[in-house]
Amino acid sequence: MSTYEVAVRAEAPLGEGPTWDADAQRLIWIDILGSRVYTYDPASGRRTVLVTEQHVGAAKPRAGGGLVLNLRDGVGLRDTDGGFRWLHHEPVPGRRANDAAVAPDGSLFAGTMRYDEAPGGGTLAHFTADGLAATVLDDVAVSNGTGWSPDGRLMYYIDSPTRRIDVFDYETGQLPVNRRPFVTIEDGEGFPDGLTVDAEGCVWVALWEGGAVRRYTPSGELDRVIDLPTPRPTACAFGGADLTDLYITTARIGTETPHPLSGSLLVVPGAGKGLAQPAFAG
Repeated sequence: MSTYEVAVRAEAPLGEGPTWDADAQRLIWIDILGSRVYTYDPASGRRTVLVTEQHVGAAKPRAGGGLVLNLRDGVGLRDTDGGFRWLHHEPVPGRRANDAAVAPDGSLFAGTMRYDEAPGGGTLAHFTADGLAATVLDDVAVSNGTGWSPDGRLMYYIDSPTRRIDVFDYETGQLPVNRRPFVTIEDGEGFPDGLTVDAEGCVWVALWEGGAVRRYTPSGELDRVIDLPTPRPTACAFGGADLTDLYITTARIGTETPHPLSGSLLVVPGAGKGLAQPAFAG
């Protein structure tokens, strides 16, 4: 299996959410606690940074340009000219945004969690382009990775403390149903965090405290492991012009003596073949 390289050396306390922006041919990633949205163009090496006014759990491209942001107090829209407006504003004391994902139909699934990670304190919600909100789950602890099978009929989801990747049945225009376990990570192997699904329908998951990214077949069998030097990889996504490079975000938070690469953006060239990710329709 190919090994990692350093795409961007950084010291992000909580690097997260890698997303390939196909229109701009760049990677978007974030530092949740640093309130920063980064971009990286692998062809030119160009990087940008946007400082947000709140902790940011996810940043995804919008179909018309700009970004949809999962922020501490709700979901916001940032325009290409820097303008900002709330799509959904719902501040809850002690709660912040976490991972989010755009569904095949261009809608958004956005997660929250409490800062103290209290069980049942987080949610998973669904947002349409016009801001219509619906609660999918109202009792999660650390809402994390979300992704869809190539045919769009399955939705994978992680609530990290459960140590499971779960799977739902999914139909466009409907909320996911029939939640059931897909894979369980054994005690001592880390906690599942962010995930991505490849063109073969395999699920790649970053293991917080596990120092690795794993690939599971559609039947739930482990078939690849990428060992990493950093103990807290947080999420992964395919990018590059042909969607064959696997980008991995990492975190420094909570480690007394962080590895020198903790908080950096890593990449595994030629790891597989990813799926093109839709932009948010709003």
